[in-house]
Amino acid sequence: MRIQFPENLTWGAATAAFQIEGAPDVDGKVPSIWDRFTARPGRVQDGSDAGIACDHYRRYAEDLDLMATLGLGAYRFSISWPRVMSGPDARVNRRGLDFYDRLVDGLLERGIRPFATLYHWDLPWFEEQRGGWESRATAWRFADYAEVVARRLGDRVKHWVTVNEPLTVVAAGYVSGDHAPGRRNPLMAFRVAHHLLLAHGAALQRLRALVPNARVGAALNLFPVIPRRRGDVRIAERIDALANRLFADPILTGRYPNPVRRLLSVFNWTLRPGDLDLIGQPVDFVGVNHYSRIIIERSRLPWLGFRLARSPDPNAVHTDMDWEIYPRSFLDTLTWLRERYDNPPVYVTENGAAFADRVEADGSVQDAARRDYLEAYLFMLRKALDAGSDIRGYFVWSLLDNFEWALGLSKRFGLVHVDYDTLKRTPKSSAYWYASVCRTGGFDLPEPMYRSLLATALDDSLDLIEEHDLARATP
Repeated sequence: MRIQFPENLTWGAATAAFQIEGAPDVDGKVPSIWDRFTARPGRVQDGSDAGIACDHYRRYAEDLDLMATLGLGAYRFSISWPRVMSGPDARVNRRGLDFYDRLVDGLLERGIRPFATLYHWDLPWFEEQRGGWESRATAWRFADYAEVVARRLGDRVKHWVTVNEPLTVVAAGYVSGDHAPGRRNPLMAFRVAHHLLLAHGAALQRLRALVPNARVGAALNLFPVIPRRRGDVRIAERIDALANRLFADPILTGRYPNPVRRLLSVFNWTLRPGDLDLIGQPVDFVGVNHYSRIIIERSRLPWLGFRLARSPDPNAVHTDMDWEIYPRSFLDTLTWLRERYDNPPVYVTENGAAFADRVEADGSVQDAARRDYLEAYLFMLRKALDAGSDIRGYFVWSLLDNFEWALGLSKRFGLVHVDYDTLKRTPKSSAYWYASVCRTGGFDLPEPMYRSLLATALDDSLDLIEEHDLARATP
């Protein structure tokens, strides 16, 4: 069965600066919170660091040629704030900007549209020393940094992502402490969330003022929050408010969801007059990062409130990240976004899977599981388009195997395999398949798989609670 997409749909791949660039102290780059975090013993699962990673900073031309070979129409990359700004006195590091200047020129020469992300988690250490995201002033300094980048690249870069996955910054950086800066202060997390939203709004304002025809949005990790049992509905709704709506509501409606408003009212130092007007300025698109759903059940420990539950499907398959492969969740997420927020334009800014890939004796990397994953999720993307979702583009995560944050070099998300000893790049079998998708705008799906996925997309009886499908719940 042929799955075909509109001709104007953008096909791309995504990366992040800290995960691929390496060169942490080259050409004037200063430390980030992640440089400091990964240097602490025990913080990275496999003991590795990102000092080399994929060495993209030196090998970017090779990687650009790879993108061209794959036929990518667009490339989403992030700009390293500590590579561009070299100190607290607003000093601009021209050599750092030169790198991104060369990268953008190289993309355009190869017919690849640049999508630039301004913040993908690598806050400069000098900003952390001044309070980091706990300080309101960081949002305005982020806007100053955005202005520096826009003045240099805005004549060629027209698509901008302000902040990437603010939920992960808050939850992993300030609640669990698993990510930089490694805090465990849930009450402070609300302040951090608000300041990240302010940073988005302030940067959007600068970009609009400086870049003709700019298209600006934020990349949010969105997913259905499903109650495990009927008695778990209320706790699942609260987690949905704190995970999905905490960021989507202020950006797309100019207000916080009710449960969050009540919390913020307790901390009146966080929300000030005019903040929500700044945060809620109209965006040109919503970036959707999606990988799977989460299932919630009440914890046996009353003080904890909830815990993540395993899939009720005994045959459920998981990725190497232990994330359930459940393609229906992608359709549900896009449907929820369309119905709740009046169908905003969407770029799927991240979607992909990690598997334990290895190089075969013949030098190839056969990753059939990744191709199966992408086929299934792209099928659901097609169904969302059929239902009327305004989807403009799709970016695989990731172009290259890379440094997976606190998991180090142990997880492989890439279309392209990277040997971390030699830094040799080897396109996987999924890369050749995706290259065909980029060239033809579609793919052939085996009929049994097509029928199975179609049944999944249409069968509401799969809802864990038939009367209460949170994936499509109204406000």
